[in-house]
Amino acid sequence: MIVVTGATGNVGRPLVRALVTAGEQVTAVSRGISAQDLPDFPAEVRRHQADLAKLTDLASLAPALDGADALFLLTSGDFVSANGSVGDVLDLARARGIRRVVLLSSQGVATGSHPATLEDAITQSGLEWTLLRPGGFDSNTLQWADMVRTRRTVTAPFGDVALPTIDPTDIAEVAAAALLDTGHAGNAYELTGPAPISPREQASAIADALGEPVTFVEQSREEARAQMLRFMPEPVVEATLGILGTPKPAERRVSPDVERVLGRPARSFVEWAARNVAAFK
Repeated sequence: MIVVTGATGNVGRPLVRALVTAGEQVTAVSRGISAQDLPDFPAEVRRHQADLAKLTDLASLAPALDGADALFLLTSGDFVSANGSVGDVLDLARARGIRRVVLLSSQGVATGSHPATLEDAITQSGLEWTLLRPGGFDSNTLQWADMVRTRRTVTAPFGDVALPTIDPTDIAEVAAAALLDTGHAGNAYELTGPAPISPREQASAIADALGEPVTFVEQSREEARAQMLRFMPEPVVEATLGILGTPKPAERRVSPDVERVLGRPARSFVEWAARNVAAFK
């Protein structure tokens, strides 16, 4: 049995499907989850509601861990804002029989742009561990969906700064490999797409998928900051803007780790846009 936290998210959904396809029993955990929420999930997936952002709700995770030996751990910005202790989660997991954990971390930890607190807790936990360090997600552009649908416009900062963003499905498939095969224990994988792409180029790829023009309007840093503060903690906003606007050479670099783990190249943003074009219509 494998437990997947954040199961309704952009990585969690394809991860659950990949594990079920591999013949694994899965418990899908999210703060809001039901058969109605997840009609695309196989019926055999066990669903469990728990909110890791609420420290008082941590015990609600315990029943989901019973009978499982591996855990995919995703901690949200809300968890960080609430001063959540991943150590408490790991103590609970260990007590319930979990032996292996795969953490969705971030590329920024490897480059020094984000703190290593979560990773340190994992590597010192005594459990088998694998760290996944993705850069920006292709799916972050879904925040543009409403303006593309209604105005055929994209508004974003740093229009010509290119970064190798990654398809969340590739992250999910690497996570599935790490959860299913103990040979990945002790490894930290930096996960990127196959080539750097700028926001302006992403808007163009969405336009091509739609078959219609999309206008790109560049935001100032302050405009972007004010918008991001509505749904992200301030330290995360500042670190993210730093990566988006003035990335380090390591944050621009394409990593071979997706191909190394999966035996195929990472999917491109153009492929992601074509597969998700319905969100922008």
